[in-house]
Amino acid sequence: MTTRLRHIAHLHLHAALSEAQYDDVIELMSGITPHVQAIPPNAVQLDLTSALRYFDLSPYNVVQLTKLRLKALYNIDSSAGLANNRMLAAMAADASAPGDTTWVPTGQVTDWLYPRPVTALPGIGRATAETLSRYGLHTIGQIIDMPPATLQRLFGAGPARLLAERARGHDPRPVTPLEPAAHLMADLVLERDCLDPAQHHRAVLGLADQIGQRLRGESQITRRLTLTVRYADRSSTTRMRTLPEPTNHSPALAATALGLLTALGLQRARVRAFVIRADGLLPANSAYRQLSLDPSDARARAVEAAADRARRRFGPEAVRPAALAD
Repeated sequence: MTTRLRHIAHLHLHAALSEAQYDDVIELMSGITPHVQAIPPNAVQLDLTSALRYFDLSPYNVVQLTKLRLKALYNIDSSAGLANNRMLAAMAADASAPGDTTWVPTGQVTDWLYPRPVTALPGIGRATAETLSRYGLHTIGQIIDMPPATLQRLFGAGPARLLAERARGHDPRPVTPLEPAAHLMADLVLERDCLDPAQHHRAVLGLADQIGQRLRGESQITRRLTLTVRYADRSSTTRMRTLPEPTNHSPALAATALGLLTALGLQRARVRAFVIRADGLLPANSAYRQLSLDPSDARARAVEAAADRARRRFGPEAVRPAALAD
């Protein structure tokens, strides 16, 4: 049985869009194909595979039709990438000048990737790029040419495998139409007004851990956290922060939440309740996690997965962070 070749388009929208305008764009894209994934705040991905027969056009011409409709109906300029998977389409869009479309045909993927810098790969942050550079790995082609065993010795089995797969242009993720945006909330009402910063820290840490458990249980990740602190006089303060990358990893969520708490500078504030809200939810398989060359990160995530399994079997209190132990 042959696998049907996918045709994925990634469009960058060169406009500052309100939420309502962005929803209009998604609705317009749904007239091209039902397989539309929002990439807020100014991008969208389309799986054009099933739409080609309907329009009786080449993948490239369907992308041009889509861009023409955006311009004609909403006066939105766009640039686009077209490839056989989501990662390559996004990389092609990044390489496109405003108004242009870059098409990476399946048979030319390696040739297109070969001279590109390693930083063009998703998940390669500054620290990882600097480490690769120290080993003389500056282009994707150099990663492709390196024997797998050498990559494993340099970076460890897990990161080396991910790096090699991405360097070869592999990405199995489907374009997933998102359900109406939801959010998760966790709150804690204290038994009495609290002035103790240590108790404030403990409360926020516990709420962040709850949010992480719920996100992983529902196979979701979040882009933003909002912390609301309610005081004894019934007033409140709210602060929001966008995460460095979408995640459901409890330590990352806790670090952001505690950063928000520290930024408030509560000092002697009489606190009655805390609320943490996770917004901008996405399916957990819809985004890449940035590659890390630190083995402790992989161990922390393995421990977290084991703890989640224990909680499902023995109850939510079976495993708790050491900082929350009684």
